[in-house]
Amino acid sequence: MDKKFAIIIGGCGHRDGSEIHETTMTMLAIEKHKCSYELFAPDKDQYHVINHLTGAEMAETRNMLVEAARIGRGKVKCLDDFRANDFDAVIFPGGFGVAKNFFNYAYKGIKATVDEDIIQVINDIKALDKPIGALCIAPVLLAKVLNNITVTIGNDDATAHDIIQMGSHNINTTSGEVISDKINKIFTTPAYMLNATIMDIAEGADNLISTMLDNM
Repeated sequence: MDKKFAIIIGGCGHRDGSEIHETTMTMLAIEKHKCSYELFAPDKDQYHVINHLTGAEMAETRNMLVEAARIGRGKVKCLDDFRANDFDAVIFPGGFGVAKNFFNYAYKGIKATVDEDIIQVINDIKALDKPIGALCIAPVLLAKVLNNITVTIGNDDATAHDIIQMGSHNINTTSGEVISDKINKIFTTPAYMLNATIMDIAEGADNLISTMLDNM
């Protein structure tokens, strides 16, 4: 099945950018299903930079596009070049960078505002009635932009409550499960929102891609 996915990432590393395992396992799952993908990232600075060894904030600035190229081995495009017509689906891996760089949910909660370029990507693909996938914390981003959708972030009560306050719905899940909102073509899996292993992440990513393909 020759379908093409756009994977939207923002940096490199789960504390301040995109989650590397979730992104990589998504890439692998797409290829396993004999489909293709392109990586995109905003050409903007991250909210901040975290030392992933100590957890301390670092006094430096990093660019999301430049950092995303670490995951893509240089093969990543600027988000400005994204065109919804060129793809069959869009996927947002997780990582705290989603909640810091794509929108400021990590600091503002339900009052978060979303980066305008990210809103454009979501609205453009939605207008074409094409599926959107999200892992980990990224379903909250979709809940903030879209209205009355059903997602999963695992079983975190506080985050689930925020999703409800945003006007959408959460269904609790375990590792590897996928929640399908077929009406809105939204497909989500909890990934590292749960106490998952890398095998769990691989299973969840594979299930996500398989489910999305079944609904194209």
